[in-house]
Amino acid sequence: MRIEKITVKNFRLLQEISITLDKKTTVIVGRNNSGKTSLTELFRRIVADTAPKFTLDDFNSTVHNDLWEAFRLLRENHEEQEIRNKLPTIEIQLILSYDDSTEDEDLGVLSEFIIDLDPSIKQVIAVMKYRLKDGAIEGLFQGLEFSKTSESDKQKSTFFRIINERITHYYTAELLTIDPTDQNNFKSVELSKFRMLFQAGFINAQRGLDDTTHKEKDVLGKILGALFSVTQQDNASEGDKENSRKLNQIVAEMQDKVDTSFNEQLTQILPVLSMFGYPGLADPQLQTVTTLDTQRLLDTHTKIRYKGINSNSLPETYNGLGSRNLIYILFSLYEFFKSYQTRQTAPGIHVIFIEEPEAHLHPQMQEVFIHQLSNIASEFSTRLNGGITWPVQFVVTTHSTHMANKASFDTIRYFLRASTEVSNTIIKDLSDGFNGKDIYEDKEFLHKYLTLTKCDLFFADKAILIEGPTERILMPKIIEKVDETLSDETKLARQYLSVVEVGGAYAHHFYKFLDFLELKTLIITDLDSTKEQTKNGSKRYSACKVSEGTNTSNECIKKWYDGPKPISLQEIMAATESDKICGYRRIAYQIPEQAEAACGRSFEDSFMLANPTLFQLTGDEEEKGKQAWEKAGDVIKTDFALKHAIDTTDWNVPLYIKEGLVWLSINNNRVSTNSNEIENTMSGVQNA
Repeated sequence: MRIEKITVKNFRLLQEISITLDKKTTVIVGRNNSGKTSLTELFRRIVADTAPKFTLDDFNSTVHNDLWEAFRLLRENHEEQEIRNKLPTIEIQLILSYDDSTEDEDLGVLSEFIIDLDPSIKQVIAVMKYRLKDGAIEGLFQGLEFSKTSESDKQKSTFFRIINERITHYYTAELLTIDPTDQNNFKSVELSKFRMLFQAGFINAQRGLDDTTHKEKDVLGKILGALFSVTQQDNASEGDKENSRKLNQIVAEMQDKVDTSFNEQLTQILPVLSMFGYPGLADPQLQTVTTLDTQRLLDTHTKIRYKGINSNSLPETYNGLGSRNLIYILFSLYEFFKSYQTRQTAPGIHVIFIEEPEAHLHPQMQEVFIHQLSNIASEFSTRLNGGITWPVQFVVTTHSTHMANKASFDTIRYFLRASTEVSNTIIKDLSDGFNGKDIYEDKEFLHKYLTLTKCDLFFADKAILIEGPTERILMPKIIEKVDETLSDETKLARQYLSVVEVGGAYAHHFYKFLDFLELKTLIITDLDSTKEQTKNGSKRYSACKVSEGTNTSNECIKKWYDGPKPISLQEIMAATESDKICGYRRIAYQIPEQAEAACGRSFEDSFMLANPTLFQLTGDEEEKGKQAWEKAGDVIKTDFALKHAIDTTDWNVPLYIKEGLVWLSINNNRVSTNSNEIENTMSGVQNA
């Protein structure tokens, strides 16, 4: 049995989202504040021992005003059902699937959730709603004032403050199971049944592993107490029970010693209270009693130490934070597994949320961790559970490019914060977005590329794709120069940019991926002009100056203007600003620095044409273009870049890059830009 799909409504950033879970490990990635923690927190609430409770702050901000509207309907004497329909609820729907081979007698508590009559259906839909209690409308709004003619901010502020205090009292959690074949067929189920069916574990991002100078932190040792507690359960294995009995026996023997000589000596420390007349002649004398408890001994006084030399052991904090983090996670997983084993009724589903496992781990260890995580369940099942499968699904939230790029595309769920006035989360499922035959080549290339380069497109606010090392070395300086012309709000240095070196031959593989991520991206590439030549009776296209060219050899540009016939160099040069924008992407290639000026073919000769005095270009525009073309052919790219990034820094940014970076700086992640705004902005750049 496993969770196939989760749908959430109105919880924090999760206004209305759906996420499918992988059979083994699901990797959640995304920028900061995109809703990843909200999903974990919601599960933490619904599996708690007590009934889930939520405050007004837990409701998505878009539905707050629905409470006010419901209040208005009440005061205007509308029907109760109309008022109730307006009141917001928090909902989580789980679509569960179970194996075809599962017999009716093996269904256990799951049978409580199966209400369809079709034996071929192997799905269950469980819905938990946090809604207003029946008959509680008057109580929720009791004593609140409403004035139709003076709906002031102060009135609403008072209203929401009071409602926030009342929600936990008048709202309640309700569990339903719904027929997968008929949404109108449903029944209520006790919350206790859900907890019997479902188990969850949480490894938080903050694990208290930080190094400390003055006081030892024995985080790992405390897990032993939790493990011992598991061995005390009635359903624990005989081996665990035997270990538990032996530990208790040893402590009991210690207790006998404490009850005699230890307490006799300790009693002598007590002051003689009778000399103060306390509290009366008839009261017995005081004496000490010390009780040893195995659980507390493990929780409080047991430490895990590392083997040193000369029979010495080293404190937990003497090991590196990365190793301690990895050991902590492994211990926690083992504790969750043992807890699963000892449940009186084995849960059909076990989900473990691991937040930011990359903390303190070096890159290679991060990659090994995400690769091996799914194998842990198999190892525990084989070695410790008699081969019986542990039905666990891992949900990992991470900011690590190494983990994100190492994971399979099919396991990645991308959390994106919508660029609207109201902050909400959009979830992108790469298993759906990159599952077609038409993008198989792109998918294969991207997965290999991301694995090799560790680029951080999953976490960036915006991206720049560049050709090669020259642009990569000079890009920080170029951005610095362009920022001098921008307002403080749009400066690129204040935004999280991912600069990815892809080359002109491969950038087109990123097009659909960038659109899928809804990531505003500037693609800087070379014009790569060519002309037709005949050699030994066969036609071929060779590199040439732009003024002589008829075509381009650049695949990135060809794919951008992909049409019924190959695009000519003249058409490429004549493209408007709008032609260069497609959704979240903009392409930038060489253009003349001014009307009737020469145009470069590559970054180097374009850079020279933007700085003719620096490179001693003389003559008319045609002559300058020829000189730049010849000089660029002799350039050693990295030397050229380093020289102008470090030594000679007084130069102009080529116009095609400047235009592109200005576009990237404005209109944060909007799909399209008003054509007049584009033309006005670029006109300003050209005149700068």
